Amino acid sequence: MGGIFMRFTIPRDIYFGRGAIESLKELKGTRAVIVTGGSSMQNSGFMDKGKKILGEGGFETFLLEGIEPDPDIKTVMKGAAFMLKHEPDVIVVIGGGSAIDAAKAMWIFYEHPEMTFEAFKSPFTLPALRKKAIFAAIPSTSGTASEVTAFSVITDYEPKIKYPLADYQLTPDMAIIDPDLADTMPKELVAHTGMDALTHAIEAYTATASSEFSDPLALHSIKRIFGNLVMSYEGKKEAAEKMHYAQCMAGMAFSNALLGIAHSLAHKTGAALGIPHGLANAIYLPYVIRFNANKEAATYKQNGIYSGRSKYAEIATHIGVLEEDQAVLTRKLIERIESMNRALHIPASLREAGIDKMEFQSLADSIAENAATDPCTASNPRHADKEDLRKLLRCIYEGSVVDF
Repeated sequence: MGGIFMRFTIPRDIYFGRGAIESLKELKGTRAVIVTGGSSMQNSGFMDKGKKILGEGGFETFLLEGIEPDPDIKTVMKGAAFMLKHEPDVIVVIGGGSAIDAAKAMWIFYEHPEMTFEAFKSPFTLPALRKKAIFAAIPSTSGTASEVTAFSVITDYEPKIKYPLADYQLTPDMAIIDPDLADTMPKELVAHTGMDALTHAIEAYTATASSEFSDPLALHSIKRIFGNLVMSYEGKKEAAEKMHYAQCMAGMAFSNALLGIAHSLAHKTGAALGIPHGLANAIYLPYVIRFNANKEAATYKQNGIYSGRSKYAEIATHIGVLEEDQAVLTRKLIERIESMNRALHIPASLREAGIDKMEFQSLADSIAENAATDPCTASNPRHADKEDLRKLLRCIYEGSVVDF
């Protein structure tokens, strides 16, 4: 007799700890393409170290560098052509989330050069990968967790839309979580990526596809982030190390539980308004929680029955808020997030972030329409249509109360 079952997918191997980049020696093969972003990994010496370890393992290496933030489809196609030329059996990414996301999309076209971008924009429709290469990722930032997820976000700059690609085929084979690389992040990036990680964890915990397997990872990540992000921002290395692990746990949670409308809006406003992804999530998260909590949507669902216990209240309790009333717990969770945003010098609204009002008004409808069809919207705990998202965007721009 059949039943209802779910899937939980993470990389086969996760190496972690300071100096974990040495685990590249565990890879087997003969040709490796190394993908990276700007010059930080070169300047810090980690690129040379990675090439040296691979070389000692018998690899011939080919460097593909210069991946921009919010990678474009054109960048992806050029990278795929580079891979087709050099025919790697291992793809290694050393860098931030943009580099990892771009490399994942390149991997698709390397394995299937006959495909078009349009063919795999629908979630979970990819053909099998790994016929030519396996994939290893070493993140240099503490936020996107692309090194452990089934997702990649690629930007089409013609219509100014970010497309989240989703398929378990995109989950890397190896993730190396080495905090030494994250020590290179500037303070602003620490803030933005850290709040991205918190949004991942909170949305994963409250998403409709959350489960017994994803919830513990999400909760532990949330507690670690509240306890360490501000100290990491202030330059404390032990806190930065804990943040690097916490963002990875959040990634494993949301890769399986999915996300919500903070991410839907961040995906669609990033390219349209030029807002960094982590910054957008940091601004949007308190407003989204208020929207969801207004309908008491984020509740436990066990065996198909809602228990009535607010998951936002559960988060607040888990981070040490001593209250009984669920509405008060949720309000205090929002206040904790807002307080952390202030400590990280993150604006409280799009207006405060410097977004031009005329530009916002001209784009708000199209952003709401595109966000309504984003895959993350379907797993938000409260149903949100285009009109809901348009009203929510207006509140986020003005910094006004979400009362609907």
